[in-house]
Amino acid sequence: MADSPVPGQPPRAVVIGAGIIGMCCALALQRTGHAVTVLDPRPPGSFCSFGNAGQVSPFWATPLGLPGLMPRVPGMLADPLAPLALRWRDLPTLAPWLARFVAASRPRRVAAITAALAGLLGGALAAHRRLADSLGGSRLLVEGGILYVFESAAAARDFAPECALIRRQGIRAEPLTGAAARALEPALADGLHSALFFPDNGHVLDPFALVTRIAAQVEAQGGRLVETAAEDVLLGPRGARAVLTAAGRFPADLVVLAAGALSGPLATRLGADLPLTTQRGYHMTLPRAGVSLGRALVSGDRHFCLTPMTGGLRLAGTVELARFDRPPDWRRAEALVTVARRLLPGLDGRDGSPWMGHRPALPDSLPVIDRAPAAHNVLLALGHGHLGLTLGPVTGDVIADLARDQAPAFDLRPFAATRFRRRAGLDLTAAAV
Repeated sequence: MADSPVPGQPPRAVVIGAGIIGMCCALALQRTGHAVTVLDPRPPGSFCSFGNAGQVSPFWATPLGLPGLMPRVPGMLADPLAPLALRWRDLPTLAPWLARFVAASRPRRVAAITAALAGLLGGALAAHRRLADSLGGSRLLVEGGILYVFESAAAARDFAPECALIRRQGIRAEPLTGAAARALEPALADGLHSALFFPDNGHVLDPFALVTRIAAQVEAQGGRLVETAAEDVLLGPRGARAVLTAAGRFPADLVVLAAGALSGPLATRLGADLPLTTQRGYHMTLPRAGVSLGRALVSGDRHFCLTPMTGGLRLAGTVELARFDRPPDWRRAEALVTVARRLLPGLDGRDGSPWMGHRPALPDSLPVIDRAPAAHNVLLALGHGHLGLTLGPVTGDVIADLARDQAPAFDLRPFAATRFRRRAGLDLTAAAV
């Protein structure tokens, strides 16, 4: 990294984005001696980080696109309430992204992507534990594992190949009968087929509170949080010199782009033309759910999460592929209550609070964690999809290593910013992992 132009002063880092990724990067950079400024037009944690499922889930190492995807596309178009849905009117706009998405679902690619993600995810729970300790022993992290529940034998069979993939990466999954799952969580319905218990996982009781606590820690340690949008990065012969905003120019010896789904234009300016789109995720938080859970659940039949939080029971998940500016389809949030009652018969679905957010999505489900091609002192940390909360602290640690020109503990090549480049008309995505 470039030295500070002021002798005796710490190097200046400007982080673009105040979500879980950006704030974890800011905190980690402070540990390496940087003077940190965070830029975001919204308060910390108020965009995608506000409404995520809250699950710290290192077991989720498989990509969103899995083998056999193509036959499912008509259903994605026909059923707006499907776990993975596609708004047909946006098909022309999304077609290039979808072509890469389908290509990444080939069996060999899926195996390679899973291995890469598992390497990144392996230290996620420990990194969250260290983060909690750094925040003064935050009680927001619950290390109770995650229970993946199957209502039907068909759903259990469908998940078996995915489970085999992650087990080959050393991820622990303990099979349970339906009765054993109910003994663990008595609120579950009778007659469940089976379940898998992932012990090395957990959940956060309030994702928004976690990000705001990180932000408060960054400020307490001398960092600046400025509510303004980054409009451009000023580049010079030695790399980035400053970040330009409507509120003024912020000099920088290091820039970190971590603006989630809004990172695309600046990433392009910095030499990384990424196929970044948005996975629209919905949640419904029930303040008086009427059921008690000791740990987070995942529905293996409907592919959504149920997480006990301080504000109630959060039902979250599903993926809707649509243009960023499309209005929300609130039926998707409401449908979560209906399907959740199949798992939790005592659920009180009244007075729920719906929400929709934009996960930053790349077609191979791998984030970009790399130097920007146009500037050695610009680092990219974006595209984490549904793993943003899980990978926040890990990503911060990797960015801190790169800022010190130290090699991280695992291979970053699968997460390269250049992996989507084309040469002679051929998509080189497959060569990335």
